[in-house]
Amino acid sequence: MILKERLTRIHRNWVWILASIAFWCLLWGAVDLQTILGGILAAGLVFVLFPMPPTGHELTIRPVRFVTFVARFLYDLAASAVQVGWYALRPAGQPPASVIAVQLASRSDLFLTGTGVLSTLIPGSVVVEAQRATGTLFLHVIGPGTEDEVEKARQSVLAQEKRLLLALARREVLEEAGLR
Repeated sequence: MILKERLTRIHRNWVWILASIAFWCLLWGAVDLQTILGGILAAGLVFVLFPMPPTGHELTIRPVRFVTFVARFLYDLAASAVQVGWYALRPAGQPPASVIAVQLASRSDLFLTGTGVLSTLIPGSVVVEAQRATGTLFLHVIGPGTEDEVEKARQSVLAQEKRLLLALARREVLEEAGLR
């Protein structure tokens, strides 16, 4: 009975299924009928056997803000990759590093996770703990050696969360985060 219910509700996840099929094609390095059918089968099995929790009530896409968010993320990605590369090649010793706590504005699990993932994707930083109850991320970051640099790293994560929220969050989530 549960399987039948999941099959009837699979159409609600069509965007995620299409994204999964595209990811499947990227993994196999081909876009042909066999790969697409394999992606449909794999995505169908995953979404039926392991259904995602409902998140649609928290998401809405604002195209201009989304493009700005992606562009800034790619810039941050490139800039920090250069910085970490410099730390690896420079003749000095190890760079300073800190574990910082960042209290996020949103209480949404989705955006806590999203901000954590985005922060970890930036070279030189990794989430070491996320506290769901308080909405706090603890990150290990390379570079900040002074209190001002630590605060700058904290503000960078908060700015990343703000861009993510403005690009994807519904009005209610924005209001809860104090952005409306």
